[in-house]
Parts: sequence; C-alpha cells; structure tokens
Amino acid sequence: MSVVSPDLLRRFDVPGPRYTSYPTADRFVEAFTGEDYAQALAQRRTGAAALSLPLSLYVHIPFCESLCYYCACNKIITKHHDRAAPYLRYLGREIDLHVAQLGAGQAVTQLHLGGGSPTFLSDAELRELMAMLRRSFSLVPGGEYSIEIDPRTVDAARLALLAELGFNRLSFGVQDFDPDVQKAVHRVQPAAQVFELMEAARAEGFDSVNVDLIYGLPRQTPESFDRTLAQVAQLRPDRVALYAYAHLPERFKPQRRIAAAELPGGGAKIAMLSRSLSAFLSAGYVYVGMDHFALPGDALAVAKRQGRLHRNFQGYSTQPDCDLIGLGVSAIGRVGASYSQNAKTLAEYGDLLDQGRLPVVRGLALSRDDLARRAVIMALMCQGQLQFESVELAYLIEFRHHFAAELEALKALADQGLVELDDTGIQVTASGWFFVRAVAMVFDRYLQADRNRARFSKII
Repeated sequence: MSVVSPDLLRRFDVPGPRYTSYPTADRFVEAFTGEDYAQALAQRRTGAAALSLPLSLYVHIPFCESLCYYCACNKIITKHHDRAAPYLRYLGREIDLHVAQLGAGQAVTQLHLGGGSPTFLSDAELRELMAMLRRSFSLVPGGEYSIEIDPRTVDAARLALLAELGFNRLSFGVQDFDPDVQKAVHRVQPAAQVFELMEAARAEGFDSVNVDLIYGLPRQTPESFDRTLAQVAQLRPDRVALYAYAHLPERFKPQRRIAAAELPGGGAKIAMLSRSLSAFLSAGYVYVGMDHFALPGDALAVAKRQGRLHRNFQGYSTQPDCDLIGLGVSAIGRVGASYSQNAKTLAEYGDLLDQGRLPVVRGLALSRDDLARRAVIMALMCQGQLQFESVELAYLIEFRHHFAAELEALKALADQGLVELDDTGIQVTASGWFFVRAVAMVFDRYLQADRNRARFSKII
C-alpha cells in the first residue's frame, strides 16, 4: 500500500465522526429512556438474536489518580481508592437488572474494561468485578477480553493477575515517549517502564498488546515524534492506535490547562501523520484502517485480509457484529435497533439504580433509513467496499434511487482516486482507505443536514 501524499492529507484535514456507531452518539435523545432500553432487552430475550448472537460487554471504570490534560473521556480524578467499592456495588445492581431482562448465562465473546483507568481498581476489586461478570454471563473460550492500562498503575505482578482473570488483550496508554511532551500534558511515564511492562506481558502470553499514541500534543514536533515512533517500532506492540489530538477546551475542561501556543501547527501535524504512516508501514505493520495498525499475524490484520473486520464503540474488532451491553457511568450500549447511554454522573447513575431502574438517560431507536445507512457506512468502514444488491435485498430499497444524491457526491472522491464506482457497487481504493471516514461521511444524513462538524476530531 502506497503512503499518501502530504497534499492529500492537507485536503482532508477536516473534522468528522469516527463512526463507532451510526447514527453517532451526538444524535442520542433524552426521549429514549430506561424503559425503552428494557423493552429492547426483552425483545432480545424473546427474539432470534438470543439464540444466535453472542453479547459484547463494555464496563466503564471512571476513576483516575491524576489528570491528563488532553483527556476527553468521562472520568473522576481522585486518590481516594475507597470510592471504588461502592461503585462496584452499583455495577452489581446494574448487572442484576440486565440478568432480570435477559436471563443468566448469556454467551459473551467480547469484554472490554475502559475508563478512566480500570487499573485504578485493586487486585481484590478486579477479582470481584470479574467474578460478578462470570456469575451472570458466560465468557466463551476464545473470546476477546481486553483492558485499558495506565502503565503507571501496574507492574509485572498485576499483569500476571490480569492473565489469571482471563484477560488476553492489553492496551497501554503511551501517547508520547518524549519527556517534555509528557510534562506538558501532565502524564510522566518513563519509556523504560513501558518496555519492562511489554516484556512482562509477552512472558505472560497475552494474545495481543496495543499501544495508544497521540499526535498534535503540546511541544510535539515532527522530529520529536519521529523519536517516539522509533521507540514504538523497537517496542513492537501487536497493534498501534494513532490518534489526532482534538483541542476542544470549550467542551473538555482539562484541555484548558494546555497552552494553545505550545500546540503544533497544522503543517507540523500533517508531517507527523505522514511520517507515522511511513514509519509503521516500513516497520512491517498493516494499516488496518483509520488510526489502527497491526502486525501481519495479529488477529486484527488477519480479519482485515479476510474481510471479517467489524466496528463497535471500542473501534475495529475481530468479533462478529453483536449486541453490546454498556455497564457503568456514561457507558454506551447497542441492543437490536437501538442505542442507549447511561447517566454521566455518579450521583445520577447511583440514584437511578437506588430506585431499581436501569440507569439509561438517553439513546435512540433507529429508523429504517438509519439501519440502511448504518449498513452502508459499516461496509465501507470495515470492508472498504459495498455491493448495492446486498443493501437492496436487506432493506427493500432501490439503492441508486434512495442514495442518488450520495452517489453524485461520491463522484468528487472518485475523481481524486479515493473510490471507484460502477453500476454494482462502491470500492474504496488503496489510497482511499486512509480517508475512509470521508467516504462514509457522504452517507451520513444527519451530518450532511447540519454541517456542524466542529465537535468532531479531524478525520486523519
């Protein structure tokens, strides 16, 4: 796969959704309540999905010991670890409410602990959480069980515990190895510490270890980021997630502590991205899509080659398309033709559970048009191609009529060599794969209607 030109990267340096769902979470409405979500769960229990589709679980642990200035996650900064125990009790109540709707022992093929910092929990609390989940659900052998890790909160012994608890995938938050950048974002972690943890993780036999990086942070330069890229190539994680920093201090209060004057300019960011693409491809990584790279033998790269990629709220996945149960404060779920999100504050989350109610405060019931567009967008985002006939048969529409305006808009991308169009379908080209979000955006009815994209990160 050829590396795209800086000129093309500049041309598509625009905001856009990540399409971990369609419609995107900013379209959720408060008219969708916990009662609507309970109905979706009940329909799953009585419908065919309960017999054939496994579940995916996401558990949000909001606590962090210290504040990272770039962070846009829902988190609670505290050094008081005693706050975790009551939170686990509420998680237990939420799990029980799900079991009451779904029945016990539902098969689960994917579990992800995110945050915050899930490793804020003590060893005993991690054991308690996993025991709760195993009592209520059936974690299938061979599933994908992952956890996000703040390297500052673990050592080799904790990694051994995670392996014992059944986790087979780890994600280390690195962001940048440069000490000056780390100081600017209030996240100091020596590179040697991460290298030691990687060695320990390999000794434990984890199936896959991911490293998160961010470009566009304060005090970063293309040259300083080159050094981080070289260290990551030496570290050789199985997967790399490379994110663009979106500076939105009006939305995310922690970012107000970042000096805007220290942020790299647009040209420097484009250079970092271009050089990152070259560095990872030269190091033997496969470009999976958007901001993900993987070694050729990793399950994600294999799924890409075999056309089995899927996408959910955690990004690209090897697991088949399935319902997702979101547990914990602010967690998002998808059941059937609906999305739901829990209360974003601990107080409201706990209050709803104290009333014996599911803590859902907003969501969306998808229309027939939403479902058809979701199928189109996910086919483009995951397989890089779409056959009109498959959508026509599934949703009883005439594709070229229903999406006439979209197909007309795609011609501009075709002229730039990003897609190929014919009478039967759409094919994303090798260079177009780097800009697949721009292709998907053409089919986003909500986005095309309001053009208010400033709330999204850049698409590259």
